[in-house]
Amino acid sequence: MPDPTATILDLAIIGAGISGVIHLHCARQARLSALVLERQTGVGGLWRGLPAWQDIQIAPADWALGDLPLAGGMQPQVLANIQAWVDRFDLADAIRLGCPVLRARHTGACWALQTPQGTVLARHLVAASGGHNLALVPDLPRSGSGLREWHSGALHEPAELADREVMVVGGGASAFDLIDQCLAQRARRIVWVYRGLHWFAPTGKSKLVAGSVRPFARMQISGMDAAQQSAAIGADMVGRYAKFGLQAIQPAQAIDVLHDQLIPGRAQMLAEFGRLERHPGWVEAIDGRQVRLSDGTRQQVDVLLWGTGYGIDLGYFEQPELAGLHSVNALAQRCACIFRSLDAPDLYFPGVGLDGIGAAPWANLLMARTIMSHIRGTARLDMAPLGHKVNHFDIVRHLAARDPGSYGDSPEDPRGWDFYRQLVLSTPDDQPYPIV
Repeated sequence: MPDPTATILDLAIIGAGISGVIHLHCARQARLSALVLERQTGVGGLWRGLPAWQDIQIAPADWALGDLPLAGGMQPQVLANIQAWVDRFDLADAIRLGCPVLRARHTGACWALQTPQGTVLARHLVAASGGHNLALVPDLPRSGSGLREWHSGALHEPAELADREVMVVGGGASAFDLIDQCLAQRARRIVWVYRGLHWFAPTGKSKLVAGSVRPFARMQISGMDAAQQSAAIGADMVGRYAKFGLQAIQPAQAIDVLHDQLIPGRAQMLAEFGRLERHPGWVEAIDGRQVRLSDGTRQQVDVLLWGTGYGIDLGYFEQPELAGLHSVNALAQRCACIFRSLDAPDLYFPGVGLDGIGAAPWANLLMARTIMSHIRGTARLDMAPLGHKVNHFDIVRHLAARDPGSYGDSPEDPRGWDFYRQLVLSTPDDQPYPIV
């Protein structure tokens, strides 16, 4: 049992990635007592352990906020940007490093978080441990495996791919990144295996240019609804696939901004598309250096790269409804008002709001500000599930109705909808949005 004399914080935050750091900053602004619990020895979350070649899926201007520095889109630069938040706003004293949450349970009065450094009590809990914090590698039969295997998040030495026969598995962003690495390192042979394909934006531009979400923001601010956004983006995508001769890998389903992500194209992958040996299907077993595919064929390779993405690990929760969830989509079905848990009181999952189209720091800032308003009693987060993603500036539209103190309830208000409309229209595409 928790010590009845122990201090109860207003807010505990699990995870010191960009989400946890921004939520701590907003808690400080709201004059709430808050503490971040981080299992690693430094801030950064998932970015702390990723290979140096990993990068953001958007333009650097969309990741950065205000005048906080971001020298580029690669892992070391993103990690430095997260540390810059801590330094700029003097947050280090409220971050406990090397302090994993072993068990999280609600006592009926507050959250009790068991850690190696003692139990932390808090009235509210932000689970900022990420919507994609568990590398997914299929559990399949392996017999005397003679090949090297790496998940996309663990390939720290891509030079290992040089002059190798490599198989890449997956049909989304991680697989596309791995294919580009194989091409950059001049792998001798590239076998691409995919069960399903995600839409991406074919382009000859670099990902950090092509990944800008500013055009999407302008669609939203102009008043286009989700169906109109999907139709406009879909028509552009189909045209791009035709231009680059990629109809063979065009997804069968139409893009839907309420459920899909918008992945930027990979210029090198497109330039050398003919080198890829494509195999729709999946891996069934590994025997030595041979990989058996779902169509019964066998491929002999030196290296197997898993671009199979990430799941979610909520095993630290006492509630089985939460601990048993393994995907952010499943978690979203158990949340209301984008990020408010339906399974436990005073619990918030900002990772759900980051799984759509947009910029992670910007979405975190919007959600964090409203969570703090809710804790202070000036916002009202409803308990109605959405069943779909809420993207980028539509987060503003959704939260403004529930948090008028933060967003204003009239066009004249400094933070009303007209303020955000002008923000989108007046901010140059190569400059970050201000911290507002």
